[in-house]
Amino acid sequence: MIFRIHRGTHEIGGTCVEIQTDITRIIIDFGMPLVDSDGSEFDFKKYKDLSISELIKKKVLPDINGIYKDSEELLDAVLISHPHQDHYGFVNYIHEDLKYFLGEAAFGIINTSNLFTGKDLWFKNHSFFKKELPFSIGDITVTPYWMDHSAFDSYAFLIESDGKKIFYSGDFRGHGRKSKAFHWFLHHAPKDIQYLLLEGTMIGRSFSDEKTENEILYEFEKILSGDQVNLVYTSGQNIDRLVSIYKACNKVHKTLVIDPYIASILKEASKTSSIHHPSDKFKNIKVLFPRFLTGRMLKTPYKNLIYKFKSFKITADQINKDPGKYVLVVRPSMKFDLDKMPGINGGNFIYSLWDGYLKKSPTKEFVDYLQNRNFILHKVHTSGHADINTLKQMVKAINPKYIVPIHTFHGSDYKDIFKTPVVELADGEDRYLE
Repeated sequence: MIFRIHRGTHEIGGTCVEIQTDITRIIIDFGMPLVDSDGSEFDFKKYKDLSISELIKKKVLPDINGIYKDSEELLDAVLISHPHQDHYGFVNYIHEDLKYFLGEAAFGIINTSNLFTGKDLWFKNHSFFKKELPFSIGDITVTPYWMDHSAFDSYAFLIESDGKKIFYSGDFRGHGRKSKAFHWFLHHAPKDIQYLLLEGTMIGRSFSDEKTENEILYEFEKILSGDQVNLVYTSGQNIDRLVSIYKACNKVHKTLVIDPYIASILKEASKTSSIHHPSDKFKNIKVLFPRFLTGRMLKTPYKNLIYKFKSFKITADQINKDPGKYVLVVRPSMKFDLDKMPGINGGNFIYSLWDGYLKKSPTKEFVDYLQNRNFILHKVHTSGHADINTLKQMVKAINPKYIVPIHTFHGSDYKDIFKTPVVELADGEDRYLE
């Protein structure tokens, strides 16, 4: 068995790993990069008109035989670890006959996101795997392990063939709402692993432990307990954070207000887990229909996604009359709708995303706009990735022969953190299992 990391040995995002035996070839993740070759933020708009061969030449797409639309002899399958675009964002270039394996909830979330954003990232030939249930692709056996991560329905993979074993950590953490899943894994981790491909997003940052999602919940409770309106800016796909906000609203007897996109994501997640979503069962969740999002969706064939939540509608006028009763999940495109609520001035604005976005448009302009309306800015966030202590816990549980850095800008630091031998590879470099 051979593996090669096509992208990810020296960067966060754009992850793509190939595993090959004499008769089987699979790819794990096929993500869009977060940074360009010069280290600047990746902007696909610069490349969208280029052909596959041109994108490969510019090293935007990895050079892989048997995966692209112009391929004659296809590799056997693609595994998708979780629904973040830096792990699946280039699937529109893959041959439509190629087989995908991913989690059922991840599939639903990706499809819902496609419908609302207009992206063309569809999985046309897919199968769903189940956690801890092995399945075969040729002579390769794959066992998915459910992981705690900011993306809902995230997995690590044990890859086995002819007695040889690789473990791909995917993106994970141990301080989220699924921390029990990670702690279960620590007591049931696979053994006799030759290579652990270990994500290192947090390596190179502070060595302090990350806040737990329960600590985040407590911070939300304290802020939301006042009489003023509360606006929260967070990812519509960060289910853990949305659950924390909902629980905090319940605690302080306020109504959570979301838009149809978030309502649809929560509804999709609720199909496989007990997630709160707009329904008769959860009466303190209402849906605001922002002008920009609603107008765009009503021009598409998917307008039924908007109408689906009309019985849970709340208007800007209703919120403006008694703003202290509500907690609104907002985004920069909702400025027009917030302008219709002069009574909310002076409320709390809770920023619950990575700090780096605060320096970029349109986030910076949105924060400035709210602060000009006398909103008080609060930062309440925790990472979706493992801190150093959590990484060490995984390494100890698996006890691999070697660690391979992936999904990191600081692979050379691994040897100073872990006692296990570290094999630092280059993108595209083959590694044979002994």
